[in-house]
Amino acid sequence: MSILEMNKVNVFIGKARILEDLSLVVNKEEFVALLGRNGSGKTTTLKTIMNLVHPSSGNIKFNGIDITGKKPFEIARLGIGYVPDDRRIFPNLTVRENLEIARRKSEERGFDIKEIYSIFPVLKSYENKLGIYLSGGQQKMLALARALMSNPHLILLDEVCEGLAPKVVSEICKTVGELKKEGVAIILSDQNARFARELCERVYVLERGVVRWEGTMNELWKNEEILKYLTV
Repeated sequence: MSILEMNKVNVFIGKARILEDLSLVVNKEEFVALLGRNGSGKTTTLKTIMNLVHPSSGNIKFNGIDITGKKPFEIARLGIGYVPDDRRIFPNLTVRENLEIARRKSEERGFDIKEIYSIFPVLKSYENKLGIYLSGGQQKMLALARALMSNPHLILLDEVCEGLAPKVVSEICKTVGELKKEGVAIILSDQNARFARELCERVYVLERGVVRWEGTMNELWKNEEILKYLTV
């Protein structure tokens, strides 16, 4: 069963159309990659789901509920967690405080501090450290952990590997992979197709706000034309 459906969504900024008739589906507990070059519309797609960018037409459904036009906090309360590319942690709060401020109880799942620290042991060791003093990789882990504290059904991950060293990317890949055991669905927006290959079952490739190609990850790695476009 699908958890998210975007149906012919169009987004304009001024007179420029950023997304054109964009449609995609994410199933429950599925990891889906959103790949494309800079400016292809990946970040705009995630922001549109959260209604941080307003669609001019089309609709978005989450768990069968039309969320088009709902306020971002209402969408979050329905069970969507958003991890933006700039992380947006609270720099003057400790790791523990950043997590506690996002806590939301759920009858269906129970991410709490103890479980978060078991998934992100590095955060446990820095729980009293201010966010501003964490490394870029640690801040991204904290942003993801904070999203999990709201007990979401779907997480939107935007450029989680951008600007990080290969060793840190490998660590984050392992951590995100462990979330498959938790029954959470993920949309992973990234330029790094190799990173997405380790995690995702299906792929949407965007070009100038249009879905240029969609299919399974295995099919993607047999498609030389699309791989050349992605410059893997």
